[in-house]
Order: sequence, then structure tokens, then C-alpha cells
Amino acid sequence: MNRKENNTVLHALLVLFSCTLLLGCAGKTATDKQVFTFNFDQPVTSLDPAFVRTQNNVWCVNQLFNSLLQLNDSLVSKPCLAKSWEISEDGLVYTFHLRTDVFFHDHPVFTNGKGRKMVAADVAYSFGRIIDPETASSGAWVFNDKIAGKQAFKAFNDSTLVITLTKPFPAFLGLLSTQYCSVVPKEIVQHYGKDFRNHPVGTGPFVFKYWKEGEVMVFVKNEHYFERESSVQLPYLDAVKMTFISDKQTAFLEFLKKKLDFFSGIDGSYRNDILTKTGQLQPKYQGRFHLSVDPYLNTEYLGILVDTNLAIVKNSPLKYKKMRQAISYAIDREKMIRYLQNGVGVPGNQGFLPEGMPSYDTTKIRGYKYNPEKARQLVREAGFSASNPVPTITLNTVTTYRDLIEFVQSELNAVGIPTKVELQQGASLREMVAKNNLNFFRGSWIADYPDAENYLAVFYSKNFVPAGPNYTHFYSKKFDELFERSFYERNDSVRYGLYQQMDNLVMEEAPVVILFYDQQVKLHQNSIVGLSNNPINLLSLKRVRKLHE
Repeated sequence: MNRKENNTVLHALLVLFSCTLLLGCAGKTATDKQVFTFNFDQPVTSLDPAFVRTQNNVWCVNQLFNSLLQLNDSLVSKPCLAKSWEISEDGLVYTFHLRTDVFFHDHPVFTNGKGRKMVAADVAYSFGRIIDPETASSGAWVFNDKIAGKQAFKAFNDSTLVITLTKPFPAFLGLLSTQYCSVVPKEIVQHYGKDFRNHPVGTGPFVFKYWKEGEVMVFVKNEHYFERESSVQLPYLDAVKMTFISDKQTAFLEFLKKKLDFFSGIDGSYRNDILTKTGQLQPKYQGRFHLSVDPYLNTEYLGILVDTNLAIVKNSPLKYKKMRQAISYAIDREKMIRYLQNGVGVPGNQGFLPEGMPSYDTTKIRGYKYNPEKARQLVREAGFSASNPVPTITLNTVTTYRDLIEFVQSELNAVGIPTKVELQQGASLREMVAKNNLNFFRGSWIADYPDAENYLAVFYSKNFVPAGPNYTHFYSKKFDELFERSFYERNDSVRYGLYQQMDNLVMEEAPVVILFYDQQVKLHQNSIVGLSNNPINLLSLKRVRKLHE
């Protein structure tokens, strides 16, 4: 470790020590402090809930702020700032009854520096701020096509908030649990303006204390937090410390030294050192720390442009449904997961909806399993033969997924679908996909909220790019009818049936080839208890404790 790194660590420790002293944790020595430490390999760009586009931002904001609702690990909406709610029969009016014991963190802007009570007007302001063009929030999509302006949010009194939608949206409660919908105090936001990004004040279990960008960040316990577990006030931790080591292998070495309590994500460069081909810890690490591999609402897929009205599609062999189906049959996903993913991921033999989604049901979806003979048969049925060979197709991806896509290339070549791979920069690939300039591309879809509507919207015809996420230009009148009907179905089991019908329609037409449903890989020290595992990969630390080893 060089002198600069030593100084940074020393400074962080001094800050952390002073922060915990400021909390007034009487009776505890410095060594008694429960400090949870983890690393980000990418920057945190903002602690303002209006700008939580990245996972790092989301994880931080989730410690500092609260939303009306929160999701449990089964992705069911539970009370948070709202203690109860009612929904009108037509599904348009949501009435929330708020807790009366929630206070914002202490701050000099508040009277006497003490955090004031959170009220319904704060929620209305926070939601209105998200859709305000002057805010330019990346989360405006949460409300934009569902309400008619800020007047949709009304505080009837300090503890009652009413939201009026322009059309039913059964997944609305899940949307309100997102970090974009965190509640902020107007006077603090106006005091700091854009600098609210690094002067956040919320109602969450931890209070912002220090941030030296790119080096260290510290949150400390909110001594006035409203949530309890078995009559014990949360959180258990005294502080949370985040480091910013950009090299994940270096960060893993810090984890091995127990300087980090938690480690998330394992890159291909050192995956073999940690995991066996079946996704278990290598023998040398067994017992040293805990490994969890859990569902993650992320579908990895290949997208195929299918709109024959587009010139780029007219001369492509992928315009034929049987060719697209042949690609799905040609890929040995089990082999791909075993040898390229070290067993991390679920083979994509079902539909577009991933494992972990509440409506996921392997018995209801007709997907594709590895069958190279079936693939060759479909190629012949599409009209191709030795005398009329399949033209070479181009599969576009980014460097990160090169090994994966080159495996796909070899599988397609083996069944008579000659394929070449082109590598693009991430921004360039996204732009070309949005402009319909690519016939065949690698993509992924990560859930913003835990409802299948979030996934199936990718195939709704009114969501053609650039206005929406229908990157393949898939169109089905039947699909659109089912999609629109689902908005008016409040019975979950019936709505899930509609979702499954839609997923089957997509699988039949094959505008996408499912590669795998991702999984989240997390490591934590044996002394850590209370970490949650949820399919949206949201880090929650309010119930985490550190045991003495």
C-alpha cells in the first residue's frame, strides 16, 4: 500500500471514529462499534433520489431515505412511510395513511437543528419534483404516463395522501417502492439546489456523514429511526463505510483480509479462482466466508429485428420465424452456464420473464431447449439448403460479453447458420439498437419494479423505439389486446395468466432468444447476519448485525 493509500485509509478511519462519537453512543468503545464496510468498483454519482439510475446510487439512497412502501424479500409491497392504503374500485384513486412518528434527519436548516416531522405534503412535493422538467429526473417515467400533472398528488391533511391515476396500473404499488419515490424535505432541497446530491437529508435508517468522492463514504446510525424489529429499534449497525476500489480483484483481496464485510459480483477474470464449474466455493475458501447465489430479475437475451417494413430486415434470413426458432434450439445453455458462468445463472429455456418474478411459472411457458437436430430441420424448412445456403448473419455485442457471444457463434455455425461477431462500444450499441440499425444484438432487461408488465412492455407495439423499449419492433394484435386488458385486471392470479399468454406469444414468434436468467452472487463474512436476498438486488442494511468472531 503506498503513502497516499495509507493517508486515505487513516483519514477514513478518523472520520468514521469522529462520526460515531458524534452520534453519542454512550457506553461503547471504538472497538464495540458495529461498522459494516463494503466496496464500490464504480463511482456513486448522486445521493439525490431523483437521480438513482445506477445500482450504486440506489444502494446508497436506500440507506438514507424511505418510500411510502417497501418490498419484502418475496417482492410483496409492505408498509413503510405509509402504514395502510386503499384503492378505489376503478383502480384510479390510491389513498395512503401515513405514519405520524417519522422525522427527517437533524439538519441546521430545520428549527433548532432538529429534524422535523415528515407529513403528506412532503410526499406530494417529492413526487411532483420527480416529474418537474426543471428537475430533469431520470425517474420521471415512474409517473409520466399514469397521471395528469402534479395535481395528481394531494395532501388532504398531514397524514393522508391521495394519488389519482389517469388509467389503472396494477403494478403501481410496486412502483412506489422504488428509490425514485423516496421522500425528501422541500426546504433542504431548495437550500442546496443541485448540491443536494452530496448533502442528502432523508428519513432512512442511516444519516449521511462524509463523502470524499472516489475514496470513501460514511453513513452513521439514525438514532431516531421509526422502524423496529421485535420491539428493538433499527438499525443495529452504528455506521456504514463504503470504499471505492476500482479493481475488483484488489477489492476481493481486501475482503479476504476481512477489511470488507461484503462483496458483490464476481467478474470472469477471477471467477474460476472463487467458484467451481458448478457454482460452489472452491475448497480453499470453504468455511472462510459465506456465499449466496440467488435469483436476480435480469434476463440476458439476443434481440432480433422482426419488422419487415424496415429495409434492414427485408434481406435478412432472420425475417423468417423458423430461422429465429432455429437459433433458440441451437444453443446449449446448460453448457454455456457451466463453462462460461461457473454455474451462475439459470438456463433460458423458458420465456422472457425471469426466475424470481412473482408470475414466473415453468409449467405455463413454452420455451426452447437445446436440440441441434430440430434447429437444422427448421433451417431447411425456412428454405435453405446446400444449394441455397444461409447468408452470414452478424451478431453485435460489447467486449464484456465477447466470450459468451463467441460461444453462441460456434453453436450457430454448427447447425448451418454462419455467424460473425462484431464488437461495439456500449453507447454505440445502444444507439444503433435504438435507431433500428442492427438485425441481431445482445441485450439484457433488468426489472425496475417486480411486475411482469415491466418485461412485457418490451413487446408492446406502442413502445417502438425511440419512444419506448420495443427494440425488436415486435407486433402482435393479440399481444397488445392482452397487454391492455391486464391493466384492468386486479386479481393477481388472473393477471398472471394474461402475462403467461403474452410470454408464450413472444416465444412462438421468437423476436428474442433467451440465453439465461441472471443470478446475484454475494459474499459476506461469517460474522454478518441479517443481510436480505431479494430478486431486485436491493441492498438493505437496517437489519444487519455483526457478531463477535
